[in-house]
Amino acid sequence: MITQQVIALPFFASITWIASPRDRAAAEAFLHKAIRTQGLPEKITIDQSASNTAAIRHYNKLHKTAIVIRQSKYLNNIVEQDHRAVKRLTCPMLGFKSFWAACCTIAGIEVMHALRKGQLATTENARQTPAEQFYALAA
Repeated sequence: MITQQVIALPFFASITWIASPRDRAAAEAFLHKAIRTQGLPEKITIDQSASNTAAIRHYNKLHKTAIVIRQSKYLNNIVEQDHRAVKRLTCPMLGFKSFWAACCTIAGIEVMHALRKGQLATTENARQTPAEQFYALAA
């Protein structure tokens, strides 16, 4: 069985990884790659997977970091719920031909989702509509 875990990062930059439940080596390899590309997170939200817990604890011990592990089905569900819009739009696409295309497409979907939810901080006092925020980003 394959499970899905999420590292919750600020704003809408979160990392999702898929690993075998009993494969600590795979979880550790992905954790190293995620931290190398995204930076060191303060907290990581996972389900009750023993391999991911062991990988994070081993990383903390090896690198002398203090990454907090949040093991809660409820917290993980909140993070997963936020990705529902992305999943709904990418499933009919039947995959991507390149990693670059996938990154660009998913980033665009996440930006539009964040705009719709009002998560984009604006410098102006006046509240902008999502369309106005999008045009300001594109300018």
